[in-house]
Amino acid sequence: MAENNLQCSSVVDGNFEEVPRETAIQFKPPLYRQRYQFVKNLVDQHEPKKVADLGCGDTSLLRLLKVNPCIELLVGVDINEDKLRWRGDSLAPFMGDFLKPRDLNLTITLYHGSVVERDSRLLGFDLITCIELIEHLDSGDLARFPEVVFGYLSPSMIVISTPNSEFNPLFPSVTLRDSDHKFEWTRMEFQTWALYVANRYDYSVEFTGVGEPPAGAENVGYCTQIGIFHKNGGKATEACVSEQHDQHVYKAVFTTSYPSLQQERFFKLVLVNEVSQQVESLRVSHLPRRKEQDGERGDKPKDIGGSKAPVSCFGPVFTEVEKAKIENSPKPFCVGDKFFVPLQRLLAYPRLNRLCANEEMMRSVIADSIPLSSDGSAVVADLCNYFDEQFEF
Repeated sequence: MAENNLQCSSVVDGNFEEVPRETAIQFKPPLYRQRYQFVKNLVDQHEPKKVADLGCGDTSLLRLLKVNPCIELLVGVDINEDKLRWRGDSLAPFMGDFLKPRDLNLTITLYHGSVVERDSRLLGFDLITCIELIEHLDSGDLARFPEVVFGYLSPSMIVISTPNSEFNPLFPSVTLRDSDHKFEWTRMEFQTWALYVANRYDYSVEFTGVGEPPAGAENVGYCTQIGIFHKNGGKATEACVSEQHDQHVYKAVFTTSYPSLQQERFFKLVLVNEVSQQVESLRVSHLPRRKEQDGERGDKPKDIGGSKAPVSCFGPVFTEVEKAKIENSPKPFCVGDKFFVPLQRLLAYPRLNRLCANEEMMRSVIADSIPLSSDGSAVVADLCNYFDEQFEF
């Protein structure tokens, strides 16, 4: 039900085929992108875990939001089932999502249904967005809309955007911006409705917008007016869950889950890969030092230095605090032709420290994938290998 930026027939969002180009107002970025970016900025600020977009249309907003690391459940609802099925695959994880899993789980679901129907699967959300939605509702649905979204679903935050009709005279030959719009409100009309709804359902509301008017027409306000509703008390309510729990009226047409570090198999893959890369980086950085020893061998462990964190123009850049932590950790050493990297040393590196809380956790995860010393305190690798000889380290 939201405007479709791919097949937009509105002069507001960039199709100027029916009006002289020199007379049409053009927004940069396009107005639909400004609306979506506005929502994304709110998500960045408030970090909601559960977000639903009612009237999600071609799922453009969902695709923008799915990269946000705080979101764990992302839901879209729309009355157009064909469009949901057509765009669903664009929300599925790509190869890069498996190579670099998210920190937190993410599930995305698309439901076919009306926004004025009650479905208990949308209870308890942190944020519900209704972008260019309400102007598509007839009078009966508009009356039911607050009862469902504010009264029944009652999320922590609601964002509603709708056209500002006071801006319309700036467009050539525009009465309503879209043929499916049932109405378009002035700022006073929208704010009167929003304040009434907020008061009735125990929300506060603030008003803003996107799409600034041209110079000399500032009095008309933003092209798109936006209301941001906050639930008084802050928390989404799930009252009478036992009674409401089975109200599943929406039809699920698409669902997908993203790989994350909360899933054991992906966590292990990432940790093993990070440990292997760090050990290899340390091994290669110490090969020149080993060559200087001129073949000196023995069973006595030899500290091969590494008192300073290795520096590479292509490697990570460490803060002074991080450098100090690395330099003060147990150093790699050699026994014969074997290279040992203490797990405590590995844990000193920020990326590995973020993945693993302690040495025991690291050991338990990597033990069946990476060779360890007899006491399990260090990773063991061959100091030299075939490739070193080919490239004459």
